[in-house]
Amino acid sequence: MDNISDAISVMAQSANTLFILLGAIMVLAMHAGFAFLEVGTVRHKNQVNALVKILTDFAFSALAYFVIGYQIAYGSHFFVSADALTANNGYELVKFFFLLTFAAAIPAIVSGGIAERGSFKPFLLASALIVALVYPLFEGMIWNGNFGFQTWLNDTFGAEFHDFAGSVVVHGMGGWLALVAIYVLGSRQGRKPGVAFAPSNIPFLALGSWILIVGWFGFNVMSAQTLDGISGLVAVNSLMAMVGGTIIALIVGKNDPGFIHNGPLAGLVAVCAGSDLMHPVGAFIVGGVAGGLFVMVYTRLQRSAKIDDVLGVWPLHGLCGVWGGVAAGIFGQQAFGGLGGVSVMSQVVGTVAGVAVALIGGFIVYGVVNKISSLRLSQEDEFIGADLAIHKIGSTNSDK
Repeated sequence: MDNISDAISVMAQSANTLFILLGAIMVLAMHAGFAFLEVGTVRHKNQVNALVKILTDFAFSALAYFVIGYQIAYGSHFFVSADALTANNGYELVKFFFLLTFAAAIPAIVSGGIAERGSFKPFLLASALIVALVYPLFEGMIWNGNFGFQTWLNDTFGAEFHDFAGSVVVHGMGGWLALVAIYVLGSRQGRKPGVAFAPSNIPFLALGSWILIVGWFGFNVMSAQTLDGISGLVAVNSLMAMVGGTIIALIVGKNDPGFIHNGPLAGLVAVCAGSDLMHPVGAFIVGGVAGGLFVMVYTRLQRSAKIDDVLGVWPLHGLCGVWGGVAAGIFGQQAFGGLGGVSVMSQVVGTVAGVAVALIGGFIVYGVVNKISSLRLSQEDEFIGADLAIHKIGSTNSDK
């Protein structure tokens, strides 16, 4: 019987390792979505830079999270023998890989906001510092119970802050950090309030959106991290929120293809937190509100002289992330068809805490890096475009 029990245990652990590895791969693929969404939105002279930023940001984020960030968030590291690392089929290593793909989404989100005028190397340094120090601070508070924050919320309001897949922990943090960077940089040269630069390539923008949509089912469903925790409710709630975001963005955005392809992403951002709790009808409503919120706020930002958010990452990730954190406390209630076990006040306080960490951490990191080396391209480099100024090649080149 012991041999049978041991065999079952090994099989279960192996299955869990494979499960979370597949999730890590799906979320890793989402970074291609971030890249092509940005490529399709920015002007031709900045397309190469958009592609390069996403990949290099991921590389620097991986190093920062491996060496420092993961230890801050979860109190463990991998500076032990390879023999020790293979315990439980290397599950802890693959869990790190999965959570890294979440952490690396932060610089990918910021990248879309500061596009076309952000300096390359200074932002790489800032990305590494954020993934090493700022993001893991809040991640550990929520997902590992650090500093007793969740215990305090539970004692005070009757429930912990619930963020199943990162509406606030990942997307909210990324969006509000981006807002700080956008504010520090100011607007692009030649941009006039009320007159937006048209997307350079709608097919690439759409491709980026579709890659993100598909990968999101790994982002949300596989946040269970083990097979016994998997839930079809998460999958269908993600689907319904995506559908809601798309339909409302279509209506409010008046058939604009940019809004139509960002609407589903807004819905998916918002449903992350409560995707394991809500009824699918509630998820549809949450996603629909997010889709409308994105279109209305992004449209309003086009009239702002200071907040030049190229991809609309602050409304998409920052505001829709905040809405998702609060919505989990509303539509997660049994009165609205949810599973219960959540507190609206805990969701509000936890969400505000995430925004505060992002804003304070962002001003510190971007402020310090900007003192060391300017976060903004020179006027000449911005005029000719980041592709030629930084990478010495354009996105499309011909011998003719």
